[in-house]
Amino acid sequence: MLVLINQQRATGASCGGVTYPAVGALAMNGALQAAARGHSQDMGTRRYFSHTSPDGQTFMQRISAAGFNGSGPYGENIGAGYPSAAAVVAGWMASPGHCQNIMANGFRQAGVGYASVAGAPYGSYWTLDFAGG
Repeated sequence: MLVLINQQRATGASCGGVTYPAVGALAMNGALQAAARGHSQDMGTRRYFSHTSPDGQTFMQRISAAGFNGSGPYGENIGAGYPSAAAVVAGWMASPGHCQNIMANGFRQAGVGYASVAGAPYGSYWTLDFAGG
């Protein structure tokens, strides 16, 4: 998925009528990836779709618990029910807020997570966590 995200960042995009120029590639961060993977799995296992878990854990708490100690800005995209990385990236690029996160020049690092959970309402769960540095 990060390859697709970085291809889009290298191309530039229009997000909700705002044109974003090409920006640099995101580097994979292990702690952000652990947080994203954990969140995707948690959403499927506990059958919810939200940036906040049923017990109130937030994105910032998740990345901190995963060991991320870098600087902001911070952001998160989530998706559910998409059959492939290409499909979820296309969905995010069609959503102004998600597209803006992908194209934000302040983000330098990312972590991606995917979980396929049999019997869960959406089946597939995707998380993309961003941070500045």
